[in-house]
Amino acid sequence: MMRLDSAPRVWSVGALCLAIADTLNARFNPVAVKGEISGFSRAASGHCYFNLKDDSGQIRCAMFKRAASALGFMPKDGEMVELRGKLGVYEARGDLQLVVETMQRAGQGDLFAQFLKLKANLEAEGLFDASRKRAIPAQPRAIGVITSLGAAALHDVVSALQRRVPHIPVIVGPASVQGINAPSELLQSLKKLVSWQGSFSTQPLSIDVILMVRGGGSMEDLWAFNDEALVRAVASCPIPIISGVGHETDFTLTDFVADLRAPTPTAAAELVATEGAQLLADCQLLQNALADALNTSLDRLSQRLDWIANRLGRPSSRLKDQTAQLMRMHQSLQYGFKSQVQAQKQMLSRHSEHLPRLLQQNLQLHHQRNLNMGTRLGLLDPHLVLERGYAWLTDDKGRALTHASDFQANQSVTASLADGQVNLQVK
Repeated sequence: MMRLDSAPRVWSVGALCLAIADTLNARFNPVAVKGEISGFSRAASGHCYFNLKDDSGQIRCAMFKRAASALGFMPKDGEMVELRGKLGVYEARGDLQLVVETMQRAGQGDLFAQFLKLKANLEAEGLFDASRKRAIPAQPRAIGVITSLGAAALHDVVSALQRRVPHIPVIVGPASVQGINAPSELLQSLKKLVSWQGSFSTQPLSIDVILMVRGGGSMEDLWAFNDEALVRAVASCPIPIISGVGHETDFTLTDFVADLRAPTPTAAAELVATEGAQLLADCQLLQNALADALNTSLDRLSQRLDWIANRLGRPSSRLKDQTAQLMRMHQSLQYGFKSQVQAQKQMLSRHSEHLPRLLQQNLQLHHQRNLNMGTRLGLLDPHLVLERGYAWLTDDKGRALTHASDFQANQSVTASLADGQVNLQVK
């Protein structure tokens, strides 16, 4: 007999999925797994989806945009990778999946960790900032190329440049692009190209842009381009640098500090080698635009000229109007002048009628004033005083004696009277 309390629990589908997810999280997470990528795809949202498999099984994986944007390479099918993330259940389908947080190529753990550490330090210093990157010259006078003389990348670059811009000199700085000596040789070639000086058609010549290129490879193969000294030299180089190292999915630190990154060496050459046909087409477009602008300007000026001409009218008509206005002003001036002269004559005539009487009155007034002044002056005549019995006393030097203290004993004194003088002696 079966007891009722021993019956199995009945789960809802969603609750069972959540319970399994909780069990996986408690038992395994976080988890690290190694395998081969299969069916890799990147959605428009930036999320990545793929399977990770080996000979005995496979698991569905999801790598969301935030984690995918931190990748230093582009994953591809068949590539062995090491993943770190969390196991869970995708409830909508009931699928077991691994939500990937980090991914690195298998066997490159130590190198990749060094790469990420140095990348973070350089980024913190601002060496990757877009604001410090310079524009690549559209028409360089000379192009420098740094790569191995035996590399296929050199052949690809030179072929592209010869095909597109055969008139531009190309100066090659040979260097190993792989191995222990590669960083120092790359650095030495960069210094030589920066200081290179030449001539072309008797004109001084210098390199205006440098291409640093090599073909694709593993992280170990490309490690020379992650050398800190080389990366800093590229960042401080006075000449713009294009990095064309590896394939489109490969990334090195020189890519981040260079003024421009090209996905391949050939693409790097094409970025500085605008074809002659394209230049001619650009010139034709500029010529057409200039012609259109000139015609538009001429049409606008012609229209303005017509408008001004309409306002001015015919020159002969304008001259006739001005002549008539001048005649009217001349007649008005003559009439005004004659009227002013006539008014002055009338005023002078009125004044001339009263002038003799005014002169006579003025003469009588002045004559009366003269008589009055003569009378007053006569009253001041000293002889009139002497005639009343007074005398004017002076010493022998002609000085007037007016006080008793002015006289001395035996002094000679002259007394002036009304009819003459008398000499006196003081006793």
